[in-house]
Amino acid sequence: MDIKGNLECNQLIKRYIATRAATTEICAPLEIEDLCIQPCADVSPPKWHLGHTTWFFEELILRQFVAGYQRFDEHFSLIFNSYYKSAGLHWTQKDRGNLSRPTVAQIAQYRQQIDELILSLLNAGISEEIATIIEIGIHHEQQHQELLYMDIKYILHCNPSSPRYSKTPLMSAQAVTGSWHTYTQQLVEIGHCGEGYAFDNESPPHKTYLTDFSISDTLITNGEYLAFIESAGYQTPKYWLSMGWDWLNENGITSPLYWRNLDGKWFEYTLHGLTPLDLSAPVVHVSYFEANAFANWRQCRLPTEQELEHYLRSSDNQALISAQGLPPASYHQPQLHPINAGDTSGQVWCWSQSHYSAYPGYKPFEGKLEEYNGKFMCNQFVLRGGCIATPPHHYRHSYRNFYQPHQQWMFSGIRLAKDIV
Repeated sequence: MDIKGNLECNQLIKRYIATRAATTEICAPLEIEDLCIQPCADVSPPKWHLGHTTWFFEELILRQFVAGYQRFDEHFSLIFNSYYKSAGLHWTQKDRGNLSRPTVAQIAQYRQQIDELILSLLNAGISEEIATIIEIGIHHEQQHQELLYMDIKYILHCNPSSPRYSKTPLMSAQAVTGSWHTYTQQLVEIGHCGEGYAFDNESPPHKTYLTDFSISDTLITNGEYLAFIESAGYQTPKYWLSMGWDWLNENGITSPLYWRNLDGKWFEYTLHGLTPLDLSAPVVHVSYFEANAFANWRQCRLPTEQELEHYLRSSDNQALISAQGLPPASYHQPQLHPINAGDTSGQVWCWSQSHYSAYPGYKPFEGKLEEYNGKFMCNQFVLRGGCIATPPHHYRHSYRNFYQPHQQWMFSGIRLAKDIV
């Protein structure tokens, strides 16, 4: 058995502790009532995220590698398994909010006990196999930290009092002047290569051919999107995909998710509370259908995911993004709402026109983790770039987010591209 060295184990311990603490810190401003409700099928109760991320370590580490291990609770696998068929039955996603038990206090005890056992295992020295799964578990939990912000925002916005999650004042956006970056046809490498963590869907690196294109160095702003609305964009079928047109009419969609028109004035619900619509801030919480319709209205298009990755990697953007794909340390502000339309990444996830599918030579994670990404490669579109809720270690040029075309509750926005003919 290949036992990890003390230095590597100590680093893993630090990352594990920091990640687990960050999850509970996200939930700290919430009341118990906030932690338990599920207003729609896509949104999970925050307490479920606290339990599920703990179940991940219990199921994939303790039950697999600790002889004679007994579950914390025999019902938790059914409740907190998300979609891993190989791990047994799981509760229906849309019904997670129907369960009053386990309580928030019981889940806190669950987290504490599993943490103690995982840390004891790490302190004793572990194999390469266990270290790899714990590393995946850390990054899995970081994904759920972003999901927590998404779900908390949706939960709070449903309340007519528009409660504030963050007490930090929301900064005003600064107006930016954009330009178009042009790239000539070329063969480029796409996908994760080199050192550092990446999910299985980011590999293997491979060559792809890009034709001539231009891409905007600014995100679409609320002001630009409002012009689309005021130009009857939501009432004009020619801008919309057929499924998108049916979706907006069947659901009464007339604006991005958190926009509210009150007495003829536009407001936007944010994690900082309900605020007047900032026309210079990036538009956020738009579906693929809306992003595509806006691009058509502007006589542009959405970029492909390969174009977005090449743009993020380009030398033009190295002042904003390091070679590892991480924003510089000064990049993050204590803001939970996008305010800078001129940022290359880290404000909103940018929709691409690319369907989420496997790269040539794709190999999924092994074992139960084989279900992590590959089985979702159908009827979804790729987003790139990261958002204000994305954990820092998930800013990578190669990172592939993905959602269904009608979904709005993630921090999704628009960057336009054009063909050069």
